[in-house]
Amino acid sequence: MAPNDSAETTGEATGEVTGGSVGRRKAARYIVPVAVAGVAAATIGLVPALADSGDPDLPAITAQELVEKIAASDEQQLSGTLKISTDLGLPSLGGLTDSLLPGGQGGADTSSAAPEAKLTELASGTHTLRLAADGPDRQRLSVLGKGSEYSVVHNGADVWAYDSASDEVYHQRAEGGDKDHPAPKGVPGTPKEMAEEALAAADKTTSVTVDGTTRVAGRDAYRLLIKPKQSGSTIGAIRVAVDAANGVPLKFTLAPSGGGKAVVDAGFTQVDFAKPDASSFSFTPPKGARVTEADELAERTDGKADELGAFQKELSGLGDLGAVNVIGEGWTAIAEIKAGEAAAGDLSGMPAEAQGLLGAFGDKVSGDFGSGTVFKTRLVNALLTDDGSVYVGAVTKDALVKAADTAR
Repeated sequence: MAPNDSAETTGEATGEVTGGSVGRRKAARYIVPVAVAGVAAATIGLVPALADSGDPDLPAITAQELVEKIAASDEQQLSGTLKISTDLGLPSLGGLTDSLLPGGQGGADTSSAAPEAKLTELASGTHTLRLAADGPDRQRLSVLGKGSEYSVVHNGADVWAYDSASDEVYHQRAEGGDKDHPAPKGVPGTPKEMAEEALAAADKTTSVTVDGTTRVAGRDAYRLLIKPKQSGSTIGAIRVAVDAANGVPLKFTLAPSGGGKAVVDAGFTQVDFAKPDASSFSFTPPKGARVTEADELAERTDGKADELGAFQKELSGLGDLGAVNVIGEGWTAIAEIKAGEAAAGDLSGMPAEAQGLLGAFGDKVSGDFGSGTVFKTRLVNALLTDDGSVYVGAVTKDALVKAADTAR
């Protein structure tokens, strides 16, 4: 077994994980916790259904070398079975989302097969997926349901999506042809991208170590452990299983500092890096299926854009946002937004449905700053003060209150 590498990102020659300017790292560190939450909401983030099957004996490797191995990996051909499990701790919305939108959703002006809508289902629960990729021009993602399947197929200039439950097809074509490589909107990234997001923010507030070895989807892998040195972050640790042969991240797990199940637990259960069969990227709409062209859908919904935009502004209650001030650094960085009276913590002016939604996961708090409401997930929390300021970050409620008191 590879020994634990205790080198941390302190700037010492034996352990520094380098890359980018100081300013870029500071910006990335604030963005990454929020970005990870977004990735969890729309990502092929992958959880292995199989338990680790032993610790293989692999050559020793340092954290720096393992990070470089990830960066150098360039496997563009693969196929496999994946699982994604996401638990942001959000209340169940049921049909509330539709009731919040003007005129509701669905009907002739939408398509249940459109990726932007369908893939948001990956934001919670556990899902089984199948993936095939052959370079930047050809990918296929299938989300397997109980007796149904949803697939997105990207082949050159064409993007097809098919929802077997509704027998609806969505089609998008790039005007410029293959050279435009149109990636379907809403199609998630890979564990490699998730790992690189986290590593991009490694700085003096971060410990990056090698935490032994493991096996994922039948392949030998090193474990990379990324942890905040600071207290007050909602992120406890990020673990990445890295393929020992090619450096491809096979598993990504984000554990909260508060304990309990992972916020994102994701990995391959089966993977093959051989070239997939060309038929994997072929698609013909089933006979009788309703086909919606992306351009036609855009034309039908253009008339509702103004109405929806006005509603979203009312729902947000943020008015004209002022400059964003970042309080603190590293994993406990907090964005302070002076949004004015339109964003006041009094929710009485918002739609009743929105008040119920926000109230379901909001706590009243007070301090030297005055009073306000903290809206919580298991990863990102936000404090909306009664005088119209917003404090948001991957930090605890107490850290938000302390930041608001400091900024008073």
